[in-house]
Amino acid sequence: MKKSFIAMLCALVLAWPGASNASALGKVVKRVSGSVVVILTEEKVLPPDAYEGTKVSAQGLGSGVLISKDGKVLTAAHVVQTADTVSVEFPNGEIVKARVVSSEPPADVALLQLERVPASAVVAKLGDSDKVEVADQVFIIGAPYGISHTLTVGHISARRTPGGERSELGLAEFFQTDAAVNQGNSGGPMFNLQGEVVGVVSYILTQSGGFEGLGFAVTSNTVKQLLLERPPFWSGLQGHGLSGELAALLNVPQTSGLLVLQVAEGSPAARIGLRGGTTKVRIGNARLILGGDIILRVMGIPMHPDIDTYQRIRARLRQLGLGQQITVTVLRAGKIIKLIGSATP
Repeated sequence: MKKSFIAMLCALVLAWPGASNASALGKVVKRVSGSVVVILTEEKVLPPDAYEGTKVSAQGLGSGVLISKDGKVLTAAHVVQTADTVSVEFPNGEIVKARVVSSEPPADVALLQLERVPASAVVAKLGDSDKVEVADQVFIIGAPYGISHTLTVGHISARRTPGGERSELGLAEFFQTDAAVNQGNSGGPMFNLQGEVVGVVSYILTQSGGFEGLGFAVTSNTVKQLLLERPPFWSGLQGHGLSGELAALLNVPQTSGLLVLQVAEGSPAARIGLRGGTTKVRIGNARLILGGDIILRVMGIPMHPDIDTYQRIRARLRQLGLGQQITVTVLRAGKIIKLIGSATP
């Protein structure tokens, strides 16, 4: 009786589907992992231990995925938004320079263009995120803490509508997942079991600073709509919305504005003459960098820190032809001035 029970138990273990599922997942991972890249950035920032002073060069790290043969790479907007330089590292160690061509900070997605595409590069396919269901298994490949091509596996925990957990990300639909996500995973792809990209990793909710089971990825259909169907330009600007008491405290001569925190070198924001902050402060719960411009109007549209205003300005700028004038009205050192630039590719 004991021998027959052991034999039956062994047979059940050998027949258990986990082994075959793992083998199938391994084949998919091997097929798509070559499309996953590491994003390397450099920008000028105030020293971490100083409230003001000369800005120093700082390196940043994120993940991304190659989605076209001509060298388009998806990543998270917060990884590259204010980067002075961007490079992409492929699995074989080859590093290629890239530039930001489109960025949508209220959805935390951005599109890069490689200077060239390595011969060994693998192109990933974007899937239809509307077909993804809660409880579906997914996997993420990225570079948590700089450890490239790290695989984590989990499930779709929920689908979150725009502006839910993160009101400042009011344009993005998110997948919530229990697949582990950590610093360095940002911008990396979330795959379904067919090897299609169904999400781009954005952020985590955590109290410890590490992963606690709450990771979020922008859905692939959001990416298609915002970056591929009607791509926005990249401003190279990081700002903080001002309204109410904060606007009054900073003497903003209207009900609201946008404080310029940082501007990437050579970006459209830099070319038009916008200036970032020079002094780090904390006002209530807000961590700011003061001393930069406060944007009051763009193309005559009053600046309010909400999605409707953002979309109005984006739509107005999209209507401009090459060489047409762009005007930005700012408060600088107590004076209202108008900056004028031109629409460029």
